[in-house]
Amino acid sequence: MQSETGPMAATESRERPSRRILRDETLLVLALSLGASGVSAVISFVGSVTKPGGLKDQAATLNASAAPGRPWLDLAWQLFGIATALVPVALVAHLLLREGRSLRTLGFDRSRPWPDLGRGAVIAALIGSAGIAFYLAARGLGFNLTVVPEALPSVWWKYPVLILSAVQNAVLEEVIVVGFLLRRLDQLGWTAGRSLAASSVLRGSYHLYQGVGGFLGNVVMGLVFVRLYRRWGRVGPLVVAHSLLDIGAFVGYALLAGKVGWLPTA
Repeated sequence: MQSETGPMAATESRERPSRRILRDETLLVLALSLGASGVSAVISFVGSVTKPGGLKDQAATLNASAAPGRPWLDLAWQLFGIATALVPVALVAHLLLREGRSLRTLGFDRSRPWPDLGRGAVIAALIGSAGIAFYLAARGLGFNLTVVPEALPSVWWKYPVLILSAVQNAVLEEVIVVGFLLRRLDQLGWTAGRSLAASSVLRGSYHLYQGVGGFLGNVVMGLVFVRLYRRWGRVGPLVVAHSLLDIGAFVGYALLAGKVGWLPTA
């Protein structure tokens, strides 16, 4: 078969992204999302370790009220934050579309719902129990802040917002830090080992605001998630697992805080 020549081949060659474009796109996506969160977390951690008192005497609050005493305005801000946090995922979808691909290339679709749900539930069960134990140990040793997963008012939309927030976190992190980042690093010629380290350390970096325990725990989680993605070729199970982990943390804290002695509160 003869190789394709002429205007069509030239057009396809021009449309094929160069290494520089792939690199710049990756950096821009990270700068608009979790890369920026990593820098913010490092600054926050420096502030925490230089503040008088131990880390466990300080709190890292997630899902706080955006407009105390004004529930409808608060709800509007919560939904706005969740929606805008997913814009980088839309950008990733656009960049893949330019390549003639889609999010399905990363395994983020509905083609295998039951395997994704089953695998995700198993991962969440295994990581969730170990994660709680690790957090309690790290805080007890003074390596971690007290994490307050939610501080929303007792209003009708509290639990739906917590669930949406958990799913948003899962979609954003797994699509970008696993699916998109690994694809781009593969295209740039990185080895599997370097890509594994980059993705895992990035995941740990934007959890550093929680302390050393939050960083190390999420690096380990990143190592596991990258291995599973390489094996399955899908971020779907990882999104399910991450969603279940965060739902358990957010909703569980809302239901149990102040009612059980083993759960630290601020």
